[in-house]
Amino acid sequence: MRTESLSFFKSLVEAPSPSGFEQPAASILREYLDPVADELATNVMGSVHALLRGSDAERDGRRESVMLAGHIDEIGLMVTYITNEGFIAFKPVGGVDEAVLPAARVRVHTKEGPLLGVLGRLPIHLLEEDERKSVTKVHKMFIDVGMSAEKVKEIVRVGDCVTFDVGFEQFGEGMVASRAFDDKMGAFICAEVMRVVRERGGAAVDLVVAGTVQEEIGLRGGITSAYGVDPTVGIAVEVGHATDYPDVDKRKHGEAECGRGPIIARGANINPTVFELLVEAAEAAEVPHQFDGEPRATGTDASAIQLSRGGKAAALVSVPLRYMHTPAEVLALADVEATIALLTEFVLRLDADTDYTP
Repeated sequence: MRTESLSFFKSLVEAPSPSGFEQPAASILREYLDPVADELATNVMGSVHALLRGSDAERDGRRESVMLAGHIDEIGLMVTYITNEGFIAFKPVGGVDEAVLPAARVRVHTKEGPLLGVLGRLPIHLLEEDERKSVTKVHKMFIDVGMSAEKVKEIVRVGDCVTFDVGFEQFGEGMVASRAFDDKMGAFICAEVMRVVRERGGAAVDLVVAGTVQEEIGLRGGITSAYGVDPTVGIAVEVGHATDYPDVDKRKHGEAECGRGPIIARGANINPTVFELLVEAAEAAEVPHQFDGEPRATGTDASAIQLSRGGKAAALVSVPLRYMHTPAEVLALADVEATIALLTEFVLRLDADTDYTP
């Protein structure tokens, strides 16, 4: 991966952006896309929309377009109460796993800047025997920022967001670990596709990159972006569950391995014509790829896109991810690059005359 792209990837992933607080990530995405896009806008929800105009997009009074969507929000925590002793109570933002919280280091994002904190609970020595056998509930934990109660109450406000104090690191053989690959990795891929498509002379149809918000609390940005952009085709670029590590039952969860390329979904949420075009693009670009069967709604922005207005041709392309919704998500950089290559080929092969009706 080129140095500039890797730097952008790291900055985007590390920007604090729990659902409802995506502005830092949105700012980084806008800055990167500004010299690439023909138009750049942010809607009232906070989602970023970048447009690269196609050379032959006009058909029957409208412009044919493809929207690539990656959500820029992450799971996190929110301050809900400050005790008389200066400890901070909190609630989850999105699907936070309580089992990984105790002793985690976090950043409390205040009006005066981020504060380092530690997620505390009773040590094992002071727990009752039955409590040692169960996961500590959120209301039994607190954040310790190492300050007097007076100072904490002066700086911290109810509603401040909290992120895990974990950054982007490369390790092993082409692997990377970080919080929030879900799904700022997807937004990164979308931005890179636009950059490469522009470098290769542009596409026939309009290309829209959408950095959507509030996906983790109900696909909210995906719903409004799909309605506002009104694309012909919409593809959610997401993380998918890798099943290549111990204790994952492949009979229940399918087979997806890090290093074997993007996962192309198939099922009720996926337009069959778009699915076949994605497979053709993968084969033409000689991109390794995997498949996932999704018999119902996918629970991603692809669901929001498909049901927008009178219905849209939707698809889902995912990158295999280990340990989703933890502070130590893991993926292979080769899969990220393969997904960029697949989607670039897909966009460049589209034309405005394609009929997506099944």
